[in-house]
Amino acid sequence: MPATLTDGGHSRTLSTIFQALELPILVNPVTLIGRTTLNAINTAGTLTLFLGEALGQLVKRPMYFRLFLRQCELVGVNSLPIVLLTAIFTGGVLALQSFRGFDNATIAAESVGTVVALSMLRELGPVLASLMVAGRVGASMAAEIGTMRVTEQIDALVTLATNPMKYLVLPRILALAVMMPLLAILANVVGIFGGYLVATKSLGLNAYTYIDKSFASVQFADITLGLVKAFVFGIIIALMGCYHGYTTRGGAEGVGRATTTAVVYASVMILVTDYLLTALMF
Repeated sequence: MPATLTDGGHSRTLSTIFQALELPILVNPVTLIGRTTLNAINTAGTLTLFLGEALGQLVKRPMYFRLFLRQCELVGVNSLPIVLLTAIFTGGVLALQSFRGFDNATIAAESVGTVVALSMLRELGPVLASLMVAGRVGASMAAEIGTMRVTEQIDALVTLATNPMKYLVLPRILALAVMMPLLAILANVVGIFGGYLVATKSLGLNAYTYIDKSFASVQFADITLGLVKAFVFGIIIALMGCYHGYTTRGGAEGVGRATTTAVVYASVMILVTDYLLTALMF
């Protein structure tokens, strides 16, 4: 028999009290772990099916090439200012911090270019560019598609025999997959240049030494890793923005919630995927 508490002639079991206080998760942490795991698996499966359905439209007509070019402009060209501004200051900070981190001035003069080049190419270039694009483009995609969902414009497309996945989702995924590596390349170049400006103009290092060490330390694998990361990050940003916008419910409040969720999920997934790709390729 379970233990009971009596108050005013009414008895309640301890289990009922725990349920009223919402304590089962605290009492049984295995429940929380299991629930979280199942939710993560379900979400991963849903996102995979969503991406597969969108990519499956590649082999079907019609081809909305103009929509793809329009998205390339919105994603790539319009994102250049924020990406390049972030990159140039990141390169400058790298040069300044790496120089201060070496005790020997000779070693610092020879190593600053290497540190800046490898850091930008392998990690900071693609990661920071993707985070900036996720905040700008991912939110825009979720808001735009979410608004179309709650105002029934997506249902209207279906009525007009237009596949929403092909018309709305696929051009955005392709545009980000193409433009993110290009943005990463520009971010790398500008970031290394920002390090060059700080190293030569502020720290007084030799310009030839900086350039020589930068090029000498870079290998083809470093460039490839950064581009692969940018490509994957672009797909993640588009997938999160389109999925959360496409599944929006609840009117204007739902659109705001979808926008926030898309940016947060995309940013977290970029950082997690960055670690996984780095561990896999190195």
